[in-house]
Amino acid sequence: MSDVILDIKRWGNNLGVRMPAAIVRAAKLRVDQRVRLTVENGAVVMRPQEEAMPTLEQRLARYDASRHGGEVMVAERVGVERW
Repeated sequence: MSDVILDIKRWGNNLGVRMPAAIVRAAKLRVDQRVRLTVENGAVVMRPQEEAMPTLEQRLARYDASRHGGEVMVAERVGVERW
């Protein structure tokens, strides 16, 4: 499946198009993936947005102890840890 005819619908204050699963699979898209939309010669073009892996500092900055259940504590030794 390479061509489909779709209707543009209102989605809140925006407009949206629902993509058929066959198109999503063919384009190798996934849920929550970021894409870049541009207009080229009057056509809307959607391209995947490449995301760099976050640094450890960036990941730690997003950590929310209340959401993730606080720190992980283990009552007994696991592996070669020393207390």
